[in-house]
Amino acid sequence: MAVPKRKMSRSNTRSRRANWKTTPVATTTCPNCNALAQPHMACPSCGTYKGRHYSAAEQTAHQA
Repeated sequence: MAVPKRKMSRSNTRSRRANWKTTPVATTTCPNCNALAQPHMACPSCGTYKGRHYSAAEQTAHQA
């Protein structure tokens, strides 16, 4: 396993980590209910994907 020979300075470490940016989640509109959903995944509001209904994908309101 490779081990660094010298200590890496804070500026080098931070400039390297400056590229670790997050990207926004891509969303599309559901053709069934027009709600926002991630592509290639079942719609969280109506539970459909490619014309099929998946009841496990539907979001339910938390009831206490």
